[in-house]
Amino acid sequence: MDKERFIDIYRQYIKREGSEDLLNYLLSSKSDFFEAPCSTRYHLSEPGGLCKHSLNVYDCLKAYMERPRVKDVYQLKASDESIAIVALLHDLCKVNVYKKTMRNMKNDQGQWVQVPSYNFDDDLPYGHGEKSVYIISGFMKLTREEAFAIRYHMGFSAGEETMNVGKAFQLYPLAFALSTADMEATYFLEN
Repeated sequence: MDKERFIDIYRQYIKREGSEDLLNYLLSSKSDFFEAPCSTRYHLSEPGGLCKHSLNVYDCLKAYMERPRVKDVYQLKASDESIAIVALLHDLCKVNVYKKTMRNMKNDQGQWVQVPSYNFDDDLPYGHGEKSVYIISGFMKLTREEAFAIRYHMGFSAGEETMNVGKAFQLYPLAFALSTADMEATYFLEN
């Protein structure tokens, strides 16, 4: 269901040159996007978690952009295409980096048992947001605001130079909106 919804939103809103090639990559055997977890142990550490998280961020970003204060007072505007791109694709850096494994965990009776888990193993250690921008840019062009939104979607929680994060949020309000949506999805909807 999540996979179908993702594809429907993607095809409805993302129309720019190269977008269909990117979607075909995500659907191919070269990508585990629709099967991958979103994390090793925390939010949506389950098969399909990455796709589910992307949809949650999309829903949160759409809702954020519709807030009267955001729309009317701050006049933050973004096209439906930009919203879909930054929300659905912000975590492409997580494609093919989670490897299935087992780990020890105590069960309800206090006994140690082996449970399925994931290890993080990145063959392209290019950073988080910048890696997503890099992957997307191999298929289609991003606007500067989209690139900055994806690059800084982790906000101040990523250990970035705080002046750079603040400046990105000031210059590109969609970056702040995406970061807010990502945090809402991660900490409220998924935890």
